[in-house]
Amino acid sequence: MPRPLVVSAILGGMSDLHVIIPAGGAGTRLWPLSRRRRPKFLLDLAGTGRTLLQGTVDRLEESASSVTIVTGQAHRDGVLAQLPEFASSDNRTLLIEPSGRDSMAAIGLAAYVVRERFGDDAIVGSFAADHLIARPELLRTAVETAIGAARDGYVVTIGLTPTEASTAYGYIAPGPALSDGSGEGVAERGARRVAEFVEKPDADTAARYVAAGYLWNAGMFIVSAGVLAAHLARLLPDMHARLETIARAWGTPEFDEVLADNWPHLMKIAIDHAIAEPVAADGGVAVVPADAQLGWTDLGDFEALTGIVAEAGHLGEALRVESDGAAVFGSLTQDGEGPLVALVGVPDVAVALTPDAILVTRRDRAQSVKAVVDQLADRGRSDLL
Repeated sequence: MPRPLVVSAILGGMSDLHVIIPAGGAGTRLWPLSRRRRPKFLLDLAGTGRTLLQGTVDRLEESASSVTIVTGQAHRDGVLAQLPEFASSDNRTLLIEPSGRDSMAAIGLAAYVVRERFGDDAIVGSFAADHLIARPELLRTAVETAIGAARDGYVVTIGLTPTEASTAYGYIAPGPALSDGSGEGVAERGARRVAEFVEKPDADTAARYVAAGYLWNAGMFIVSAGVLAAHLARLLPDMHARLETIARAWGTPEFDEVLADNWPHLMKIAIDHAIAEPVAADGGVAVVPADAQLGWTDLGDFEALTGIVAEAGHLGEALRVESDGAAVFGSLTQDGEGPLVALVGVPDVAVALTPDAILVTRRDRAQSVKAVVDQLADRGRSDLL
């Protein structure tokens, strides 16, 4: 296993924030565009000239003291091809997880290495590698408020103002405003205690949540490294002990061996279930509502993707058919070759074409595309995964 690459250039706009970007998963709801070896975070799905991962680094680096990307061995070369500075910089680190153990292990690995290098008071912030944000300055404003609450000992998340009663996202029920007893500080900037996290709802429940002022859960977490470690030591002591052991080996010749010995024993669990939900039940989680103009999009399926496509076929591989069902013709392959696609009288569908696969889905069934990937896996068609 290659040694995780240590980072070396100083980032602009220094702050107390140490950014963590977990970059994993195959994006199965965007198959066949997203594959195991070409996952969505390495694709320029928005047609901006920058991939989703590059865009995530772009919008966060000027607010960060350091940036750590955690990814799998299969994506190491792809990440470095797009972000070569992560091979030669002290404050940009690429960590390679030996296998997928879900978000708690990935974020914990980076957070404990940050803690080992910068101490318990270091503020770590985890941000997904595959989101789009139209106005990153509004995210940075929310993060600054979150950092203040994190310094007060809270686990903090950024809650997004819903633009619709979506069933694709989990929700956060905000509680009372935080107070430091002085009438100033994080409370006046909008930080609130989290009453509860709720899973993806059905349509009626989502409508009730939106009417009640619930926020979308975008999976962004900001917390001091010491507070995170204390919670993990209490809730998942074996994971805490193993992550501490791995982090202590950081920068030594034994790191690879220690990582390989301990990693398979880490519980496979999401950070939401490991930390956010139980700590929220104890009153230890805060939420900062992001500005409604943030322009956040989780490119989790073709419904979300077609929503940001300016014109049919501009990605070279993805096509939106307008709701009037008008005929649309065009080659969808990246090189302009391949079959012509013609659809007539088929409204509100998304089409994706790659050299070895064609997908046609109704936009309202976009979340079900993952079932195709599951069937391919069951049939042993690893060549298409």
